[in-house]
Amino acid sequence: MKLLVCIIEDFYADHVEKELRDQGYRMTELSSSGGFLKKGSTTFLFGVHETDVEQLQQSLKDACLEVEKRKQRKDKKTHRFTSFLLPAANATPLLLQDQL
Repeated sequence: MKLLVCIIEDFYADHVEKELRDQGYRMTELSSSGGFLKKGSTTFLFGVHETDVEQLQQSLKDACLEVEKRKQRKDKKTHRFTSFLLPAANATPLLLQDQL
């Protein structure tokens, strides 16, 4: 299991969220600002199997390119998103059980 942390420019965020949810990806969205990629960014957290990482990254790229075609973005950015892939081998879901 891997954790993909994706910091994406707000210009793309709404469409990327909708597109990836439609494809069946589950994610957590965090509003983010600060010094790393400045204001106007959204952070998505994806829990994904190692075999699906490449497809997820391609889906992110395709969703961003679709936004650019549809909205005809004038300024050329050097990046659309930055992602980090972290091991999540020890991740376990918290199961609530009665302690009685």
